[in-house]
Amino acid sequence: MLSLSSLETLAPVRARRATPRGMLLGAVAALALSTGMTLPLAARAEAPVTQGMAAVGPASFADMVDRVKGAVVSVKVTTVDKAEGDTAEGPGLPPGMPPMSPDDPLYRFFKRFGGQGPHGEARPHKGQAQGSGFIISADGYVVTNNHVVENATEVSVTLDAGKTVSAKVLGSDKKTDLALLKISEAGTYPFVQFAAETPRVGDWVIAVGNPFGLGGTVTAGIVSARGRDIGSGPYDDYLQIDAPVNRGNSGGPTFNNKGEVVGVNTAIFSPSGGSVGIGFAIPSEVAKDVVGALKDKGTVTRGFIGVQIQPVTQDIADSLGLKSTKGALVAQAQADRPAAKAGISSGDVIIAVNGDKVDGPRELSRKIAALGPDATAELTYIHNGSEKKASVKLGQLPNEKEARLDAPKAKAGKTSLAKFGMSLVPASDVPNAGSEGAAVSDLDPDGVAAQKGLRPGDVILDAGGKPVTSPEDIVTAFDTARKDGRTAVLLRVKTGDNTHFLALPTNPS
Repeated sequence: MLSLSSLETLAPVRARRATPRGMLLGAVAALALSTGMTLPLAARAEAPVTQGMAAVGPASFADMVDRVKGAVVSVKVTTVDKAEGDTAEGPGLPPGMPPMSPDDPLYRFFKRFGGQGPHGEARPHKGQAQGSGFIISADGYVVTNNHVVENATEVSVTLDAGKTVSAKVLGSDKKTDLALLKISEAGTYPFVQFAAETPRVGDWVIAVGNPFGLGGTVTAGIVSARGRDIGSGPYDDYLQIDAPVNRGNSGGPTFNNKGEVVGVNTAIFSPSGGSVGIGFAIPSEVAKDVVGALKDKGTVTRGFIGVQIQPVTQDIADSLGLKSTKGALVAQAQADRPAAKAGISSGDVIIAVNGDKVDGPRELSRKIAALGPDATAELTYIHNGSEKKASVKLGQLPNEKEARLDAPKAKAGKTSLAKFGMSLVPASDVPNAGSEGAAVSDLDPDGVAAQKGLRPGDVILDAGGKPVTSPEDIVTAFDTARKDGRTAVLLRVKTGDNTHFLALPTNPS
């Protein structure tokens, strides 16, 4: 492979050694004679170097755009902010104000002039937003983003011809940021379809939408990557595209060169707020399932096995004796939930669903969710170094619950693990920490324990695969690991209502 410096060096050399025309014609003529070619000499001498290459892209997207643009709409919404009569900022304060006591001299000023009506009542704040969408059926069903229509009191769509019609939100799904609208006015509307095939990296794509309110804008580019996780939700699986998309493109379609929808534009990476060539679209295979559920039931139900999972890091793989970091590590299998009933427990690593390999936790979450409630899945997992299989009947994913962490205060009776930069106390000595395990009371932010992910208030439940009843059990676990020649000890840690695994080295530097 040529380096950049090699390419820079070769370029002027080729220029200096350019073949004279007479020598080139003679060489081509000799080649023609040796191969029996009878083409005219001039044609052979002047043939371009790209002759015979297949076209990389269409000469123009105009014909395809003409077919699909009538199905792309601008979505406009009116929102009303919640009245701020009593908020975390203080009773009667407008949004965005710092926390303030009613005794503060400025409190009365902000309360009076920051959003109150003439008689002291909180005034609601109206706002407007706009995005994009596309029609997927002749009777006027429209797909857009959830964040475009969230908290909307009025929704309207502007068609390609300029006509504006009202619409209503039939359902939305925050986890995938999708929403389904229905145009209120009866009629027959132009529509587009989702693609049956997933695009490849490098395929041409065309984005059509309403950036900055400029409806009907068309941009082109390629699929830059697949499977992007941008941290927006548990089921991130975005297409990355370099077709320029901007604010207002949200909810609009990304087409392939056949005019089929391969993605729903949702987000951009942009330090400036404008396009820098990195956009993200929900792939059509995800959108089809979610939109279908919203149309049929107005909501999305997902499969659920009742486990808390996390990635398998190299440290964790080493401590478990695994050859690979593929799969999802079960931090906790909730009692009486499908996975626990099937025999899966904390410390197991799920590596496949119905024979399809699982690379990590997000892929496992997506696969289980997509199967839906009451489906049966065969899970392949590693338990104590052995591969096993379990048939699991899925439940329904419950509503999300926020975990809350109350960091314990240090108490007497601490056990110091100075080499790790932490001190431990029995969990029973700490309010709300439970009766099992050892709680982290003091932590050096520059120590090994903090660098590996431990936080003040965490409760260590297991060390080296054995339950922890006191801080001394953790010291014993490290001593045993050193004698056995192991380089790390796997800890099961509780943070608030969630549990996870992490590995600490037996000999921290």
